[in-house]
Amino acid sequence: MNIDYPFHFDPRGRTAETGDDEHVRDMIEQLLFTSPGERVNRPDFGSGLLQLVFAPNSPELAAALQFTLQAALQRWLGDVIDVGRLEVSSEDATLRVDLSYTVRASGDMRSDSFVRSLP
Repeated sequence: MNIDYPFHFDPRGRTAETGDDEHVRDMIEQLLFTSPGERVNRPDFGSGLLQLVFAPNSPELAAALQFTLQAALQRWLGDVIDVGRLEVSSEDATLRVDLSYTVRASGDMRSDSFVRSLP
């Protein structure tokens, strides 16, 4: 059973479920937008991406952020996906991550965008 993220109930009043490909996407989103220290039982889980939203844009920051995200994806989801292309962009308070990856279980290539706007 793959629980849908964010947690909600389906029209029948049961815990909403999702398919395998969407579950992989949900796991990537959770990893990207979780800050290290946010999870009690896994204090090193997360990418630290949200901490850098308001940092001044520079090529050095973009390279560091890409390296950090690539390492986090490999560490936590390396047995689930193979990362292809990874691009991060920040404009004002909106953060966008474009990711191309291959799901190892099915061999399907996917491209997803993850967007988060901060208040």
